[in-house]
Amino acid sequence: MKSRTIAKGNLKTLAVVAIVILLIYFLFKIKSLLLFIFIAGVISLICRPLVSFLKNKFKFGNTLASLTTLILVGVFLFLLIRIFLPIILVQSKNISDIDFDIVKKDLYELNVQASEYLGVEKINIIEAIKRTEFVKNFNSKLVSSFVETFFQNIGDVVVGLFSVLFISFFLLKDEKLITTAVSSFADKGNERRSLSILIKVKELLSRYFIGLLLQMLIVALFYLGLLLYLNVNNPLAIAIICAFLNIVPYIGPFIGAVLMLLVVVSNNLGADFSTELLPMLIKVVVGVSIVQLIDNLISQPVIFGRSVRSHPLEIFIAIVIGGLLFDISGMILAVPVYTTIKVFSKEFLSEYKIVKHLTKNM
Repeated sequence: MKSRTIAKGNLKTLAVVAIVILLIYFLFKIKSLLLFIFIAGVISLICRPLVSFLKNKFKFGNTLASLTTLILVGVFLFLLIRIFLPIILVQSKNISDIDFDIVKKDLYELNVQASEYLGVEKINIIEAIKRTEFVKNFNSKLVSSFVETFFQNIGDVVVGLFSVLFISFFLLKDEKLITTAVSSFADKGNERRSLSILIKVKELLSRYFIGLLLQMLIVALFYLGLLLYLNVNNPLAIAIICAFLNIVPYIGPFIGAVLMLLVVVSNNLGADFSTELLPMLIKVVVGVSIVQLIDNLISQPVIFGRSVRSHPLEIFIAIVIGGLLFDISGMILAVPVYTTIKVFSKEFLSEYKIVKHLTKNM
């Protein structure tokens, strides 16, 4: 009897593990849809006050207020593209004009000068950089996934934009849509409990998105000061673009730094490499490093710690797990998903010690 009970328990455990694996595989397959829903949810949270304003002030119906709000969002995005696209095209042309053969030649001369100064054999910096693991793995799964997800072709962008706007419309039109869905999955008698969880999740995620915008603003201001100091053309647009890339944890700041380096090089074509360009590039690296240190050690712990009430180490682990499971999409969704899981765990699994410890500040 005892062996039969143990076997039954083992089978039950295996079944749970199999279901979890299948669920993770399913989520991996629909990660693009999850990203669209996430972006639509952000838009609906941000635009909800405007919908309420149109309904109360101008007596618009739900459909008209939601449609008007999305049209205004579309106009805002169009104006942003109208402002930034010409700047991006100009900078792209400048970057394409960089003669990397000359840069390589200057690096070679710098190698010779450094070797003579240090009294050692010639140091081949280019070959040394090529042999590093970082450069070998630069076209890694994460970076290629980022490029494929967002910039693969214009058709994907259009489909993604349409999907986001379509989902956003219904989230704005029917504010009880999510509430109804959550209530339908709740056990009988637990509907009110589930709704309280939903309210808590919305509150924390609203704080998180506001914190994310504040973080991007802080980074953009620091980048703007750095670019103004270096006298780079269109500093505001470049600072905003690099700050926006910060939304992708760890990978985004690196891409922003590379973009800033290329912009500095493109703005100083023809300058002497060792005496003019190299010092500027060093200033960019130092400046970006300082900004990222401030962001990682001060801004993120304070802003995200207070918004989602999680320890920075928790957030780091959640982002790494999200990246390993779902690449870039997982890294972007990691904090909101982890916050939602914590709220549900606090409500339904509070008897476990680890849950009590992780959710004690919520």
